[in-house]
Amino acid sequence: MRTKICGITNYKDAIDAIESGADALGFVFYEKSPRYISPKDAKKIIQRLPPFVEKVALFVNQDSNSINAKCKESGATLAQLHFDASDEVYKNLDIPYIKVIRAKSSKDILKYSDEYRLVDAYCEAYGGAGKRINIEWFDDIDCSKIILAGGLDSTNVKRVKKYGFYGVDVSSGVELSYGIKDSSKVKEFIVNAS
Repeated sequence: MRTKICGITNYKDAIDAIESGADALGFVFYEKSPRYISPKDAKKIIQRLPPFVEKVALFVNQDSNSINAKCKESGATLAQLHFDASDEVYKNLDIPYIKVIRAKSSKDILKYSDEYRLVDAYCEAYGGAGKRINIEWFDDIDCSKIILAGGLDSTNVKRVKKYGFYGVDVSSGVELSYGIKDSSKVKEFIVNAS
């Protein structure tokens, strides 16, 4: 499974994650998040990263102009949309994007089944709450285009491998504190997800 380490706020955590084998890094451009980073500060990290690493910008309730501008400013290569955007928002994005399903029920995970999408457990707050999704919901469905998020850590990620997810996304499960990663937990998570 591919791995994304989300909630990156500093260069050391970014490079530790990459050296541990992360495929993608997440930068939270949602100002109410304790893991928020400005596009300007994200750029200082992104421009020092090696090639072939996806730089993912996380957005909540933004219009396409704002998303385009912040991705361009930061150097992000993918937008991750944690809200139900209109077709017009998607149509006007200049950057590749991935939709996020905040699943309340098993039916929710079937939305956008023809697209790559990120599936997270529903909670009132957006992102990084560490709430786990009911893994049995994924029994007997094609998970090859799903990136699983929500409540994952190095101790439980092995258990989801059998479902054949495209990837996994972790934030709070590998942290010392909000936005500060524990490099040993990051490494262990990536090893156990491989």
